[in-house]
Amino acid sequence: MNISLVQLEYVIALDTYRHFGTAAENCFVTQPTLSMQIQKMEEELGVTLFDRSKHPIVPTEIGALVIAQARKVIQETRRIGNVVHEFKGEVTGQIKIGMIPTVSSYLIPLFVNPFVQKYPQLMIHIEEDFTENLLSKLKTEKIDLAILATPLDNTSFNEYALYYEPFVLYGSKGHQVLEKKAIQADDIAKNELWLLQEGHCMRNQVLNLCSEKQPANKIANFEFKAGNIETLKKMVEIQRGITLLPELSTYDLTASQKQRLRYFKAPEPVREISIVAHKNFIRKHIIDALAAAIREAVPKKMLNANRKKIISV
Repeated sequence: MNISLVQLEYVIALDTYRHFGTAAENCFVTQPTLSMQIQKMEEELGVTLFDRSKHPIVPTEIGALVIAQARKVIQETRRIGNVVHEFKGEVTGQIKIGMIPTVSSYLIPLFVNPFVQKYPQLMIHIEEDFTENLLSKLKTEKIDLAILATPLDNTSFNEYALYYEPFVLYGSKGHQVLEKKAIQADDIAKNELWLLQEGHCMRNQVLNLCSEKQPANKIANFEFKAGNIETLKKMVEIQRGITLLPELSTYDLTASQKQRLRYFKAPEPVREISIVAHKNFIRKHIIDALAAAIREAVPKKMLNANRKKIISV
């Protein structure tokens, strides 16, 4: 049987993107080239791998089985190079990193430029997604690492704690909770609490912190669930209410906005942010380099868990 690794790469790309043009673009070849190579592989195997009558394109029953095996072959092939890189202590090649949105927007600007300048031979791909989706991608090795809120309590992965980010209350102008210099969970008016929509792990952490599974999260006859932290800030400013923010998201607030922040009394509630890797991931030098860059970028007070309470995900 004469099947090349390139053909396997093309088949995997088409399965990932379900569109010939997009798959070809991501493989850096023309669409006719990708299509022709996949067709040659089908002829060699004597089966049809994709149902081209569907939009988007989907694998056939046998195609799904072949593609699953193709992914394993490519993963194992790449590990050969990774073994060599790791043995030499090299931070080179490429790395695919997933981040949850409540981390990426505020962490990436802090560390990426110094990191890529220090390791110019490492190509970094970063994507945003929810925790559940990123864990699924880690299992199938569609990404190499994820930066998530932990602990996950999942034996399939290794976790490397990076920092402990405090939760901070942000209140509307004149809100009574702002009369306090420091707050505790009981001070949070749950019927005035604005939350992220379901799917964000930070939503679960806020609910766990407040010991309330079904907060009202609405004012009068209006209910809204935000898709990002910036929207939470706006809702507090436009409507009366409060929200909880991760501290890194507060650094770009104006002086007047910062007057509406309140920190928690000790032990302050924090979220543990970690690099998460599949147990099969062998490039420890990359994890060490990434962790060092991130720890250097975040405030030093976040580097230990002393007098802090880690809120479960």
